[in-house]
Amino acid sequence: MSIGELARRTGVAVRTIRFYCDEGIVESSRSAGGHRMFDATKATERLLVVRRLRALGLGLESITDVLHEKRSLPEVIAIEKSRLDEELTQLVWRRAALRAVEGAAAVQRPATLALLAAAQDGATVHDCLVRFWRRVLAPLPRTASDPWVCWNVPEPPADPSVDDVLAYAELAALVADPDVTGIVRRQYWRNRPELIRDAHALYTEIGEVMVDVVSLVTEGVRPQGGRELDRFVTAHAHARGERDTPRFREQMLIDASDADHRIHRYWALTGKLLGPRVTIGQAHNWLYDALTSADDVTVETVGRTQTPVTKIVEHMF
Repeated sequence: MSIGELARRTGVAVRTIRFYCDEGIVESSRSAGGHRMFDATKATERLLVVRRLRALGLGLESITDVLHEKRSLPEVIAIEKSRLDEELTQLVWRRAALRAVEGAAAVQRPATLALLAAAQDGATVHDCLVRFWRRVLAPLPRTASDPWVCWNVPEPPADPSVDDVLAYAELAALVADPDVTGIVRRQYWRNRPELIRDAHALYTEIGEVMVDVVSLVTEGVRPQGGRELDRFVTAHAHARGERDTPRFREQMLIDASDADHRIHRYWALTGKLLGPRVTIGQAHNWLYDALTSADDVTVETVGRTQTPVTKIVEHMF
């Protein structure tokens, strides 16, 4: 069969058939006069398969792999589906972002536009948040910090609302502030982090305390001295080769960043995206409020009676 006959039979343009031949998708031979000739049955079947796969949106590279049996059809379809899912996620995000700008008051529109322009899609923002927390939790190894990051960094919503996109974009803006890394590190590791002898051990102990504090926050228990606060302070003291004393508790509040409005805003936005889950930020706030409460916080030391700790820092919430 000549190339013209093949084109009429299959509805594929002659120039396209030539391209497919050059790409090795369709086999041809040459006549005595140098014209392309095709096996009528094989070439027709091959072109029909190519047309059907192209109609599904598969690229020529994937089609060639299927035809040459480098990859199976279900495999390339799964890859294409994954690519489409990613594109759809980006489109949904862009639609919500456009709605956010559209719905903003005229006076707020420039600021909203600037905020969203720096957070073009959820996946990019999520990566920024993950990198931020890895910096905060350094020098912990990834094997230790990644579960914490997975639990506390909200995934981008699959079908975000305008509020979701704005909250996620504001989180990205917060972590882009170089000062925020420092204030969050001070909240997590407290003061004098250079004295911590085993960061991983402290991280593990604090994590165990936080589990119990989250339960207290969930139950609505007001911040107060007691077993949870004592364990928290003791963990930090032992990590620095010290004991839980009134002086050490005062030192824990030196340069405390817990009251910084950017920390509270970060965890408020995170809580909005995580839903009913109690965030680690709420647990830290509970311990901070307990530590700074002159009426409730006491320290039990060996051979001494309990002594109240002076309230040093006035907190915002």
